[in-house]
Amino acid sequence: MSEIKTLEIPKWGLSMEEGTIAQWLIQEGAQFSKGQEICEIETTKIVNVLEAPFDSTLRKIIAKAGDTLLVGGLIAICADSQVSDAEIDAFAQSLTGTSTVSEKQTDTNASERTLEKVSATQVETTVATVTQQNSAPQQSSVVNTQKSVDQGGYSIPIVLQGYQQRDEIFATPHALKLAEKHQVNLAKITGTGRQGRISVHDIQQAVQAAGGSWPDIRQQVSAKVAKSKADDSLVLATPVARRLAKQWGINLHDCRASGTRGRVCKEDVEAVYQRENPVQTQQCDQDNTTQSAKPTTIAMNGMRKAIASRLQEAKRNAPHFRLTVDLNVEAIQALRQQINSTVPQVKLSINDMLIKAAAAALMKVPQVNVQYDEKNQQILQFAQADISVAVAIENGLITPIIKAADSKSLAQISNAMRDLATRAKTGKLAPDEFQGGSFSISNLGMLGIQQFDAIINPPQGAILALGAAEKRAVIEQDSIVIRQMVTATMSCDHRVIDGALGAQFLAAFKQFVENPALILV
Repeated sequence: MSEIKTLEIPKWGLSMEEGTIAQWLIQEGAQFSKGQEICEIETTKIVNVLEAPFDSTLRKIIAKAGDTLLVGGLIAICADSQVSDAEIDAFAQSLTGTSTVSEKQTDTNASERTLEKVSATQVETTVATVTQQNSAPQQSSVVNTQKSVDQGGYSIPIVLQGYQQRDEIFATPHALKLAEKHQVNLAKITGTGRQGRISVHDIQQAVQAAGGSWPDIRQQVSAKVAKSKADDSLVLATPVARRLAKQWGINLHDCRASGTRGRVCKEDVEAVYQRENPVQTQQCDQDNTTQSAKPTTIAMNGMRKAIASRLQEAKRNAPHFRLTVDLNVEAIQALRQQINSTVPQVKLSINDMLIKAAAAALMKVPQVNVQYDEKNQQILQFAQADISVAVAIENGLITPIIKAADSKSLAQISNAMRDLATRAKTGKLAPDEFQGGSFSISNLGMLGIQQFDAIINPPQGAILALGAAEKRAVIEQDSIVIRQMVTATMSCDHRVIDGALGAQFLAAFKQFVENPALILV
């Protein structure tokens, strides 16, 4: 019998957690050979092509274009034509627990990742356990891996069991109460509320994502609440509350009395109305809030999520301080123009020359050419200047690396920068071309920005923000003269770079920029 094989999301790079199917390059039923391009998968910052690891036929596509899956997630089933469609379908059903993270499941990605990176195999085991539990309850060794379903319909996967009372867990009182009752480990759940607060909905999403069941509490409460039919004419209530209750058909016996002197107030009646009419209430609130056009909701792609996560981490963990210096760029601009006019095949930009000057400064002050290993509390100092250069692309930015910039010529830096920027904008960079680096440069001068501060690109120790070259009035030998100047601001991680050290680097950088002959030797 021919073997049935699967295609899965590969792991490209240490930081990769998930991938999105960009497009399939072959159709169902097509034969392919080992090494043939099968589909394009988008990670946080690049689009990679998945090459076939074996010869076979693409029998069933599980993940459609646009679907997002965790690393190891099933995307397709392959087998020779001798395998029947029924066998393929049966095989696909057996792997339900490893299926795609579709549009509906995308909202639970955060919960899935918090389950200590539950692998596709673990989820499949959990689903299989539930099936075996229903069909063969006498197998106690299997049943023990899954909490039995109680009368309320709660079924907690083993990966989420184990309630812990910890002060650092931030959850709503209702969520805490239910977690304790059903023995849910809140430490494995990510909250989506304000400041990361865990709600009952977050628990429900995480439990369902791991293969368990958690009924909708709101529906249960709504179903259990029975309307009172008693005469409410003698119930103490404010005139406004009584009028609203009559208008909405609410019995005052169903309202709590939170007003003065034990009366039912307006807010008490509104609370009952909102509970009984959640959809209408939401629409009413929207209509009352504003009559303007509704905002457009734009989902954050993988790149924006990665940028948000990394820069938030850098801003929170790295104690930033900034040093600023003004650079006279007339000499380096003159040298650039001379080279471009003398050597037709070379077209240098001011950014290319500033990269070279920064690399030279890093060699002169190597203590700035560092990364901070936060896990092991140590500094990594590099022998060559691998400079990350920020490049704006659609819906984000990326930092391709000019490796060993200190040993490259200006022409080599210019060619490398042009190639990396072009491939960055088409998503064709390899992971090692934008991950790592020992120092970063961000240049917004071409957009007319005079000066700005940049956030450090972890685990690097510093980033240099460069503004526009512009004519300014400066004083030289007690005379006011016009010079072309650039403002450079360096953001430093105070854990690894002190103020005096940062000042030494900027002094060296200024020397190379204002005396550009030094970067040619």
